[in-house]
Amino acid sequence: MKKKHEHRRGPEQASYHHLEAQAALLLLEVDAAIGLSEEEAQRRLLRFGPNRIRSAQGPSALVRFLSQFRQPLVYILLFAGAATFLLREWVDGGVILGVVLLNAIIGFIQEQRAEHALAALSRLVATEATVRRGGQRLRIAAETLVPGDIVLLQSGDQVPADLRLIEVRSLRVDESPLTGESVPVDKHKEPLPQDAVLAERRNSAYAGTHVTYGQATGVVWATGDQTETGRIAGLLIGTTDLATPLTRKIAAFSQLLLWIILALSVLAFVMGVLRGHPISQMLMAAVAIAVGAIPEGLPAAVTITLAVGVARMARRQAIIRKLPAVETLGSTTVICSDKTGTLTQNQMTVQQIFAGGQRFDVSGSGYDLQGELRRSGQPVEVSAQHALLACLKAGALANDSTITRRPEGWHVDGDPTEAALLVVAQKAGLALADLHSAHPRVDSVPFESEHQFMATRHAHRDTHMIYWKGAVERALERCTHCMLPDGSLGPIEPEVIRQVAEEMASRGLRVLAFAGRETDHDASLSHAHVRTGLVFLGLQGMLDPPRQEAMLAVQACQQAGIQVKMITGDHPLTARAVAEKLAIQSPLPSETLSVCTGRMLESISASELPERVEKTAVFARVAPEQKLALVKALQARGHIVAMTGDGVNDAPALRQADIGIAMGRSGTDVAKGAAAMQLLDDNFATIQAAVEEGRGVFDNLTKFIIWTLPTNTSEALVMIAAIVLGTALPVLPVQLLWVNMATSLFLGLTLVFEPKEPGLMQRPPRPPNRPILTFPMFMRTGLVALITLAGAFGLFLSEQQLHGASLSAARTIVINVIVAVEAAYLLSCRSLLHPPTHIGLFSNRWIWPGIVGMLVAQLLFTYAPLMNRLFHTTPISVGAWLRIAAVALAALLIVELEKWLRWHFRDRFPHSARD
Repeated sequence: MKKKHEHRRGPEQASYHHLEAQAALLLLEVDAAIGLSEEEAQRRLLRFGPNRIRSAQGPSALVRFLSQFRQPLVYILLFAGAATFLLREWVDGGVILGVVLLNAIIGFIQEQRAEHALAALSRLVATEATVRRGGQRLRIAAETLVPGDIVLLQSGDQVPADLRLIEVRSLRVDESPLTGESVPVDKHKEPLPQDAVLAERRNSAYAGTHVTYGQATGVVWATGDQTETGRIAGLLIGTTDLATPLTRKIAAFSQLLLWIILALSVLAFVMGVLRGHPISQMLMAAVAIAVGAIPEGLPAAVTITLAVGVARMARRQAIIRKLPAVETLGSTTVICSDKTGTLTQNQMTVQQIFAGGQRFDVSGSGYDLQGELRRSGQPVEVSAQHALLACLKAGALANDSTITRRPEGWHVDGDPTEAALLVVAQKAGLALADLHSAHPRVDSVPFESEHQFMATRHAHRDTHMIYWKGAVERALERCTHCMLPDGSLGPIEPEVIRQVAEEMASRGLRVLAFAGRETDHDASLSHAHVRTGLVFLGLQGMLDPPRQEAMLAVQACQQAGIQVKMITGDHPLTARAVAEKLAIQSPLPSETLSVCTGRMLESISASELPERVEKTAVFARVAPEQKLALVKALQARGHIVAMTGDGVNDAPALRQADIGIAMGRSGTDVAKGAAAMQLLDDNFATIQAAVEEGRGVFDNLTKFIIWTLPTNTSEALVMIAAIVLGTALPVLPVQLLWVNMATSLFLGLTLVFEPKEPGLMQRPPRPPNRPILTFPMFMRTGLVALITLAGAFGLFLSEQQLHGASLSAARTIVINVIVAVEAAYLLSCRSLLHPPTHIGLFSNRWIWPGIVGMLVAQLLFTYAPLMNRLFHTTPISVGAWLRIAAVALAALLIVELEKWLRWHFRDRFPHSARD
């Protein structure tokens, strides 16, 4: 029987670094050229289990439940309950402690749901791996890898399991998460001593590390918990952090509120005793002030609001990986976006070819093979155009992508640019299967963004050919001759080629150059073989049309005061043409759209860079590592920056940005790991949608806080007024608990589901340092608190003096006044600037059921015998209800009048309209 700790490892082996590659394959019972069959892979999956590291056993449910009581405001409630018991008010004390228990249960459930929701979202962006199974190259979920799988690695991949490398091409791996090694290490496939330590095992690649350069093939020998990463306790294990800057601010606010409440309670107690009130009554008053001033529903509202925001963004194809991103999105002032696939459709179509000094036009669009090559309007016999034929071959052979027809349409496995090269080759009559059969690939130099090219070596009859494709500038650096139409070689004319490339780029075409040469049979292809001496074969210009939805999204962002900056590796003229089609505006309205290249950025001093970046909307020929400098420059100008990225070298910029946004489809695992958000559809319109949702989330949270604070303030004021005037207590602690809990449940939480207000994306971004409770909102909070105080305390006195109500009936009326004002104020808080009709009385389907539910609860509170006993209430008359309704209506009208005045006199008070 196998030991338990080896159940996910390959047969009878603890490691494979000391074995020859072939010996490892034999032990794992797999042919590297074919890989496992699907049937065998399924059998091994059942035997070894999924390739997943088990989560650590976090705190038990009991410990997490008890942690709900470790909050400053809960301490006050516990103290209030204890004091009530000391006064022998057993029912009141029991209700207070019951509310504390209920609050803990609600907090526990919401925390559980939030963690489960984030875990579910993380499964949507699970890591994938490229494998060879049954002789086919497949992309599968990394969780389904098993020992014996043949895994293909390339730059940008996260290593999905522990691998023994069997083929290596200039591979470098960042092993810092595992070994602490600060620089990527070079890998090889040769066996090593059995006692080699982990950091010295250069013939293995380990789960959780990242490929930074090159390519390799490896065989899986350990998965899941049995990988080296899985065995290191706590390396990848942790609990979900639900804290955000906002929740931490609220926690700090709670701490401050704790001392304020204690001070008010002590002050009221001392003042009442000095005025001759009984100590027991003043202790009850102090407890009532403490209970009333605590916003019990606030923590649950914050958690639910953020969770709802995350879910809404997920429905719009934006997956939030780090919760603070929900808040930060609402403050974003600049979006730096890649062009290809994000602002454009990423469905390339070759439209023009330049080869042998001649131009050829290509008809057709998308990946449809319908189309032909023409010159001067006439069809072209491709076989008679040797330079054209060589250029098309280079595009089809120096290519790692495939395109296949499926029932739903053409499917591209790989890069859309390479797919366009395959399509145009077939339009020219080249059969791809025959081409690859006649020119089998022997070796390759993979594409790296820092070099901007890829090259492949192919066997053909008695010779070997190198085919090269990449940026025009890189081709001109390497080519010494060009191929003429008849296949002979002539001198290269760099200026002519540059002019043609610029003309293509000015039409918005992305231009790639192609080159080639013969090479030695036995030479291993390296950068040295393509550094010089290449033959220029031609240019291919392809169009990637802008996304229609991206054009609308760019316009919406610019109207919202958010700058949109486009970053691309394309030619400056191509970048400008695409930016103009997208209607990207210059940051300076009086200036035309400017383009800054990567080389220009290199020449600008560090002190001048922020201002230059601020004034520029389009960046072309930018290397990924320069994105980091752009982010820092914009942040130096006080911007909140969202940055998109998909490559390994984009990771530093994604981490530095306030919101790093990775491409869910085309992004590398490294980029996804560094980002706070992923776009499942790689679409710029999704960024705009996420920003809109982020603003909506913050709006709703602000509305809840501004709605709940007047209640807590007015409750404390009512108690203090009674002490100052020497009257009986208008409300009891247990009654205030009912108000705070019931209104938060029935009324306040409905604001969480408030739809976005019209004009949300027409206003400028919210400054990140602006407090939630701005001065105008602070004044409104005070206004509503005073209205509630006047109405509640006024009816408390008048009902006893004018209508002969008992003390318990007067207290019941006070509670109903507070609840009625809250219900009326809830309608007003649906829009902080406009009347409720501005957003539609029925646009939030939860508001009116919440109000009806609150009304039913208050009727039970007032008339049900059990509630009368628990909360010391008494049935009241119809006349009392009419007077309660009048106070609520007056509160609504006064607040709406204040809104109207503030809005119509906003020119005199410019900060009041938005603040």
